[in-house]
Amino acid sequence: MKFWFPIIGMAVMAMVLGHVPGARKSGAAEGGKSPGEEGLEVATFAGGCFWCTESDFEKVAGVVRVVSGYTGGPEKDPTYQQVSSGRTGHYEAVQVIFDPREVSYRRLLEVFWRHVNPTDGGGQFVDRGPQYRTAIFYHDDAQRREAEASKTALAGSGVFPDPVVTPILPFNAFFAAEDYHQDFYKKSPDRYQSYRRYSGRDQFIQRVWADTPAAVKTPDEGEKRIYTRPGDDELRNRLTPLQYQVTRQDGTEPPFRNEYWDNKQAGIYVDVVSGEPLFSSTDKFDSGTGWPSFTRPLVPENVVARADRSLFMVRTEVRSRQADSHLGHLFEDGPPPTGLRYCINSAALRFIESSELEKEGYGQYRSLFESQ
Repeated sequence: MKFWFPIIGMAVMAMVLGHVPGARKSGAAEGGKSPGEEGLEVATFAGGCFWCTESDFEKVAGVVRVVSGYTGGPEKDPTYQQVSSGRTGHYEAVQVIFDPREVSYRRLLEVFWRHVNPTDGGGQFVDRGPQYRTAIFYHDDAQRREAEASKTALAGSGVFPDPVVTPILPFNAFFAAEDYHQDFYKKSPDRYQSYRRYSGRDQFIQRVWADTPAAVKTPDEGEKRIYTRPGDDELRNRLTPLQYQVTRQDGTEPPFRNEYWDNKQAGIYVDVVSGEPLFSSTDKFDSGTGWPSFTRPLVPENVVARADRSLFMVRTEVRSRQADSHLGHLFEDGPPPTGLRYCINSAALRFIESSELEKEGYGQYRSLFESQ
């Protein structure tokens, strides 16, 4: 039961909110890859009241849609009334359908942490009971690693004096909530804003995150470093002929005879020209092509895709945003979870081992490799 105030009775609550049985939103239980939607992925979070969590995630660029629902319990297709009793084992949760080319799972984790109290094991804000607990439900091993690394970084940041108790759990099934719960903040904005105002959620968020320590910035945000492209004369002196040909003249290096195609070390790959972070070894795979291949960028905002009509065909070229370096091409024949293959020239990259990240100024990415 979502309370306007702790003293308001259930009868008044039902009258004010109009919580009456209604039709369920079609389509329960979405898996790690959004069914029928090429290139999209799914993340599942429990953050207390799903009206609020849905609203928070729908504001994130790259999120296609958010569905409110129930997950974590054994009961099939539960109703709101059943879940709100606190006896089903289900959490109020949301599924976030997002485009990994525009927003990373790491960024969604950051959004999640910044909109909940992860030290509260008995509910969230004014809403009490097991159905309002927080949790992250991972859909594959990559999400699990990233969620664990993110939780470890948050716990060690000092933002919260109490332990972070949010569990990281395997995803099983998701059941969409009734239609009247979907987009509640749009359908009933006055009621939603009144509930949110008196729940204490926003007051808590503003108090805790007013001055965010740099230690808990996500890899997507980093330290807000500025990456620039040096002048052409400097680049000709600094880069090898092959590096210059690839990055500045859209060249292609030979397969299997390049520096990183078979590199299996843990670390990140940055633009050889500007240093902007591009890819991670956690997303690298052996494509058999002879070039370094990745399922997704480390920082999607740093990788730009555009049409390439050279060689009498249409392909998707990928370039770095700040340096405008030619990196390689993007293909839709990669492995799960994205189904994408970023085929990249080694000559466009500089590799930084995980043990060297702090020394090189990329310490914010160290947590990605601590749980491996």
